[in-house]
Amino acid sequence: MFSDARFKTMAVIAALAGSLCTGYAASETASHALASPESFADIADTEKRSATMFTELGKVLTHPRCTNCHPAGDSPRQGDNPHLHQPPVTRGADGHGLESMRCHTCHQKANFEPGRIPGHPEWHLAPREMAWEDKTIGEICEQIRDPARNGGRKVEELIDHIGKDTLVGWAWKPGFGRSPVPGTQAQAGALVEAWVKTGAACPAP
Repeated sequence: MFSDARFKTMAVIAALAGSLCTGYAASETASHALASPESFADIADTEKRSATMFTELGKVLTHPRCTNCHPAGDSPRQGDNPHLHQPPVTRGADGHGLESMRCHTCHQKANFEPGRIPGHPEWHLAPREMAWEDKTIGEICEQIRDPARNGGRKVEELIDHIGKDTLVGWAWKPGFGRSPVPGTQAQAGALVEAWVKTGAACPAP
């Protein structure tokens, strides 16, 4: 009898665990989905298709991995529930921090997992004109195709910047405790390329 009860208890635990794992897997799949450009082929209107693909890319651009370093002010944020960076730091003259506390003092060339500190050789804040925290996806689109507010780039150059730049790519491999942006960097680059080739239209602000 004891063995039977014990077996049933283990079976219930196993079922619950399986259910939880299934839910987690489904959640992970859903939260990390990024549609391909081909999935928008049924939108006949080219401008509407272009704007819709940028909206899909917005899942990446509005994710905390991106907005934390594209803040509205001079201080970065951190975490999946963006909060002000601790210890308190500010961008400084070049976006790499103040002379008394440079970004690379803590952020090394790669993620430091024992200390849970993210890292990259070019770790820094985006320039003020590239800040898009709290903006709508339409506003971000207008901003990101404007050379005066995108680092002086033509829209064609955004394909490689978003699709291949390794600092941008960190957002897909952010290290322990930080959720990655949806999809893959290659998928995001494909969306940017398709958006550019369809006229780089923007969603409504």
